Amino acid sequence: MLFRSCEGVGEVRQSILRGKVDLFIQYEDLSGGQVSLRYNEALAREYLGYLKQMEEQFSLENDIRVSTLSRYPEVLTMEEQVPDEEEIWNGLKQAMDGAVQQFAATRGSEGENLKEDIIKKLDSMLDLVAFIEERAPQIIAQYREKLENKVKELLGDAQLEEGRIAAEVVLFADKICTDEEVVRLKSHIVHMKETLSSDEAGVGRKLDFIAQEMNREANTILSKANDLDISNVGISLKTEIEKVREQIQNIE
Repeated sequence: MLFRSCEGVGEVRQSILRGKVDLFIQYEDLSGGQVSLRYNEALAREYLGYLKQMEEQFSLENDIRVSTLSRYPEVLTMEEQVPDEEEIWNGLKQAMDGAVQQFAATRGSEGENLKEDIIKKLDSMLDLVAFIEERAPQIIAQYREKLENKVKELLGDAQLEEGRIAAEVVLFADKICTDEEVVRLKSHIVHMKETLSSDEAGVGRKLDFIAQEMNREANTILSKANDLDISNVGISLKTEIEKVREQIQNIE
């Protein structure tokens, strides 16, 4: 029944688009009807013919009985019955369809709970990104203040070179700037929320790709961080993204 098992796997794949599914079907006929008795009338007739010939040829009494003749080779034989694959498959298919439907219903219910949890995590990520956006200008202002205080400390009452300080601040700001990464990360988070809320089929791989892009932007933000608060937020971002990446492996 190899062709039937292949057909069954194909039908399961239509209902389960992502992940690995092992389908094992073991069939055992307990009805006792696996073999039948076959009577070879032609051979029995041939036996009787030869026995009759031997009776006449050797003047012997023909004492053949039915019970004796039935024990002659191949007069009565046991034959294995070929199972009706169509009938067996119809029963198996009904059971398999029921199992797949129950699996899909359970997975659908779990998927809704999973979607709600992921969306909560995404909203939390947006809050973390908003903190980074708010914190970035403060870091530059604090750097400028520290730089001015350091110069005053070194030069005393000497005139500060405003242009030099401004140039240093610009270089620092450019070095730690994460504006582009923050914009892209926000866009990816919103895109993932929209994808989760859509009725599109087979979104699992798409979500996985978006999560990879989110992780890439979070890594860049963390590498540019020159502030403890932003570093901590960047680590929290990566942690949440990794949790989401693990969860979406269960989404088709």
